[in-house]
Amino acid sequence: MIEHQILPVLAPAIRKLAARSPQPVRTSLEEIRIRQEQPVQVYTHQGDYFLDPDGQPIRSLNKAYRATGEDVAQTVQLLTRSSLYAWEEELRRGYVTIAGGHRVGLAGKAVLTPLGSVQTLKHISCINIRIAREIQGAADGVKQFLTGMEGKLHNTLIISPPQSGKTTLLRDIARQASDGLLHPGLRGMKVGVVDERSELAGCVNGIPQHSIGARTDVLDACPKAEGMLMMIRSMSPQLLITDEIGREQDRDAILEAVHSGVAVIASAHGLTLSEVRNRPAIRSLFEEKVFSRYIVLSRRNGPLTLEGVYDKDGQCLFKREGRYP
Repeated sequence: MIEHQILPVLAPAIRKLAARSPQPVRTSLEEIRIRQEQPVQVYTHQGDYFLDPDGQPIRSLNKAYRATGEDVAQTVQLLTRSSLYAWEEELRRGYVTIAGGHRVGLAGKAVLTPLGSVQTLKHISCINIRIAREIQGAADGVKQFLTGMEGKLHNTLIISPPQSGKTTLLRDIARQASDGLLHPGLRGMKVGVVDERSELAGCVNGIPQHSIGARTDVLDACPKAEGMLMMIRSMSPQLLITDEIGREQDRDAILEAVHSGVAVIASAHGLTLSEVRNRPAIRSLFEEKVFSRYIVLSRRNGPLTLEGVYDKDGQCLFKREGRYP
């Protein structure tokens, strides 16, 4: 994956470092962070490291390779195919999605409109390449909790801190629901994916880069709340899937969906069920018992560690041994 999809968008000097890094680092890579005049940093399942001039993972700041302004500029040129203007909408959001569904976050100087909203970015100095990993079967460990005795799908909220696998899990749920693999009594469903950040399906030019099922329709780069309503009106989904809810508009759209007879599976940032329940914007979803399943993930034993499963009343259906968080 890194050789064919990531290396081509890296500046030559950093490409050489990444290509020389040990195979275990490349296969467990989660992020590559490039900051101008700072050490090149990689995040793996085992933790974070800097890369030395030979591409070896180290902890020492003093011995690490430091990205130059040219490294950053060349990487931006490769990411945007030397046309920042053509990518202005992506730059306004602060990220671009490249082949393979990998999301690249960008930071620099924000250029504002007269009304004070972000128009674009310039003087980009920080790049974060997040490696998207498709794991078919990621939902196998939880799908027993997603359906009732007759195969009826539960409205479900997946809760986890960042980089704990919730997007990977949602992606595989979409695939299995779409292809009729979630439950013997549940046929393949029409699935609508609202992918505001282009991570779930990883679309490039509207084409999903991940396997999300034969009956799945994707609305890419669209705000979640508006996108869910658009999907209901135009694509008649049986299941809506979206990532990282948290605003009042998201809450209202989810209520509209479930009251229209559409099942919803979504995710939210948080460590615990109680932490997410107390967020003011979505508290009413808990009070009205919109979700009948809550799945809590962590990174305790690596991404996709299942910590607990709870029903609509907060009753525990599964809990991993040991203290968490």
